[in-house]
Amino acid sequence: MTLDRTVKIAPSILSADFANFGAEIRAIEAQGADWVHVDVMDGHFVPNLTFGPALCAAIRPHIKTVMDVHLMIAPVDPYIEAYAKAGADFITAHIEAGPHIHRTLQSIRAAGCKVGVAINPGTPAGAVAPLLDMIDLVNVMTVNPGFGGQKFIQSQLATIRDLRAMIGDRAIHIEIDGGVDTTTAPLCVAAGADVLVAGSSVFRGGSVDAPEVYGTNIAALRRAAG
Repeated sequence: MTLDRTVKIAPSILSADFANFGAEIRAIEAQGADWVHVDVMDGHFVPNLTFGPALCAAIRPHIKTVMDVHLMIAPVDPYIEAYAKAGADFITAHIEAGPHIHRTLQSIRAAGCKVGVAINPGTPAGAVAPLLDMIDLVNVMTVNPGFGGQKFIQSQLATIRDLRAMIGDRAIHIEIDGGVDTTTAPLCVAAGADVLVAGSSVFRGGSVDAPEVYGTNIAALRRAAG
């Protein structure tokens, strides 16, 4: 199966106006977002607390593109069905979040979603090797997960290159999450990435009353990524 490897921009709603999610999502999609990235954090696996399944279900009708749900939670398995029912297109679980990642990925597939696995900066690319024939996406964390606005970890570019070589012709997206801006985006794409999660670099300076700023920011990222 061939995969569309044109670069996709996936704004993270962690940087949106929490009081206005529906309008924010409609605005970023109208301004060129390819996917909508939802960062789910539990205050346990990562030091922040964000969105539950009810929030995902509430915003799903506003998302016309792809709902990309990134579960930074542990344990993962008890919540997969709830996020699937909430309308996730992709569900991504962390390889570090539990002892049975193989079973977790099987559960995501069984729930009817596309399967993602995420790796933290301290996890080598090789950890994904036994899972490649089970997944549709690998999310490379280029910051330590938990908060937006962190500085990009340059050493993760080698991890992206290693994954690109391992994936070969498999239909697997390489998604980058953390510190993506017009400086780091081209480095990630050159290393082999095709989905760029961007929070502050998309939402900075804009609002639902000035959505054209989102469009300018998305276009700048896309241009930089080549």
